[in-house]
Amino acid sequence: MAIEQQTLRQIQSLVRLYQDGYRSNTVDATIDKLMAIERIRLEQEAASLTERLAGFENLYNLSSKLFLKKFWAGEMGDEADMFEWSAMYQMWLQAHDRLENLIAEPPL
Repeated sequence: MAIEQQTLRQIQSLVRLYQDGYRSNTVDATIDKLMAIERIRLEQEAASLTERLAGFENLYNLSSKLFLKKFWAGEMGDEADMFEWSAMYQMWLQAHDRLENLIAEPPL
């Protein structure tokens, strides 16, 4: 947790510097590269999860979205597959949320 807080503080420091007019080609290029790397990582994670979800969707002839709704309503039983599918779909949703947040244009 300490590393995450340190990283957040460092990012906030850069934000303050840039808000005060600081500019650096090195920082700009580094951040662009980090964003690209993270985007690729998240896209790969989402693609891998999509493939795994397709297996469940084909096996049970049900979309993951509808499955989760039925699962939370108690209509899908409590087999290990159901819990794995639920966890995997929630991981897929998180990966997509993170990807959307990463590529969204934040307000200045």
